[in-house]
Amino acid sequence: MGARAVIAQLRTPANVDDREVLLRLIEIGFLPGETVCVVAKARVGREPVAVRLGGQSTFALREREAALIDALTGRRRTVLA
Repeated sequence: MGARAVIAQLRTPANVDDREVLLRLIEIGFLPGETVCVVAKARVGREPVAVRLGGQSTFALREREAALIDALTGRRRTVLA
């Protein structure tokens, strides 16, 4: 938490409902190459995850939404959820 990362890719969801979620993420700017930072997480097993996008906007994502985003911190790949 708190480390800056770069979005490496967005995962292709198998579930039709999650495809709509992916489209929404793309529309608000979660795109490969953008910087992100997880600024807060709820307790384990709870939602949401607060993610700062590009150093300007902060979004509260559900775990299933954040799980669609693969990010790189240095050379390490991670999922935001």
